[in-house]
Amino acid sequence: MLVSSHLPRWLEVLLTEKFFNACVIHEDEKKNEKNIYCLDCCISICPHCLSIHNSHRLLQIRRYVYHDVIRLDDAANLVDCSYIQPYITNNAKVVFLNQRPQTRHRSSGNICSTCDRSLQDSYLFCSLSCKIDSLIRTEGGLSKFFFECKFLTLPEAGFDDGLITPDSVLEPIGSTRTSSGSGGYGDVECTTLACTATTKIARKKRSSLTAACRSISSSVPGISANLMSRRKKTPQRAPLH
Repeated sequence: MLVSSHLPRWLEVLLTEKFFNACVIHEDEKKNEKNIYCLDCCISICPHCLSIHNSHRLLQIRRYVYHDVIRLDDAANLVDCSYIQPYITNNAKVVFLNQRPQTRHRSSGNICSTCDRSLQDSYLFCSLSCKIDSLIRTEGGLSKFFFECKFLTLPEAGFDDGLITPDSVLEPIGSTRTSSGSGGYGDVECTTLACTATTKIARKKRSSLTAACRSISSSVPGISANLMSRRKKTPQRAPLH
């Protein structure tokens, strides 16, 4: 866990908080997981707690296979996200809050400067905490990397449960262009999810196989009929001598 006196209180709590636990205050309510973070109170809350925090800065936490992610647009309003590798899922650009466990095998390609996780070229960090940890070790101060954000609210499209299913595969964003006018992170384009591409390939294979079977049946008339008649006939036994 990343804890440092260099960090503002809201970020220190954000990077160490346990999200998606049931809210004690609303334990009898449905969908009471604490997947919202209040930057003004430095606490995690559930959707039923929103009425008390309506005027506060709110950040929605999403989860992918037990790891917390936040929207890149939200993160870029608070801290410089340059060189953090973004991912895309459900048409949303996200970054991981903390580094993830990985095998001991060290990649020979581009890796995270903090945890050695494999990265695409031009990126230096795999998560927000990895960048913060690196800055604490290499920079004299962190104030220039934080932005003043007086207003932060939940997505206008409506609040969801924040869960990203394994079927919605997180894909690294392919473009590596950096835009100075986009909050300091890569100006990237949406890519097709791997699961969608796999589905299209599977459908194409099935349709090709079906067409091939129909072609064989039409070119050799009587095959299907013969096969069916063989199945319907009573099994013949050898005569007893």
